[in-house]
Amino acid sequence: MKIGVLGTGMVGQTIGTKLVRMSQDVMMGSRSSTNEKAAAWVKANGPKASAGTFADAAKFGEILFNCTHGVASLDALKLAGAENMKGKILIDVANPLDFSKGMPPILSVSNTDSLGEQIQRAFPDVKVVKSLNTINCKLMVNPSLVRGDHDVFISGNDQTAKSRVTEILKNWFGWKSVVDLGDIGSARGAEQLLPLWVRLVGALGTANFNLKIVK
Repeated sequence: MKIGVLGTGMVGQTIGTKLVRMSQDVMMGSRSSTNEKAAAWVKANGPKASAGTFADAAKFGEILFNCTHGVASLDALKLAGAENMKGKILIDVANPLDFSKGMPPILSVSNTDSLGEQIQRAFPDVKVVKSLNTINCKLMVNPSLVRGDHDVFISGNDQTAKSRVTEILKNWFGWKSVVDLGDIGSARGAEQLLPLWVRLVGALGTANFNLKIVK
């Protein structure tokens, strides 16, 4: 399958590398077709890896991952182009973390809205599924880094799209427990876990941890 990964940071590179290792064809997108990080990633990952602009990657991918910085995601997705994303699943991994006032970061959108909802409103013909945003990027693609059972969440309006993303999470990334929170409005809850997550990193001294929902 052809996958477009939007974003060249640690999250995008980790997800892109995992997908290549799962024999998927992956194009990494950025603002420039000559992005140095993307070029280095392609060189390290072989013939199934390629790079281009956000628009190139969005057009290339049958399924897309938004791994851009959350405060810049809407601008990046506008560059990707609504027509290039139309009808496709966009797995939104980003968080609207604002570091402008230092640490800890604050959420630039919360309570009455979420980044996931903003993206869905801006691109109504795209099937936005919020997921993987509540965990460290290494854990995203290798849940076995944390012992025992633990959960990853999904939010989205399209049930078929959520079912497809659940398959990807389980079959490609190795997740056993995927909790469907509901429509894209439930992305508010997932994104609002980030202030707690940041504090837990400091308290635990590691980002290799996750939540388990116990009933």
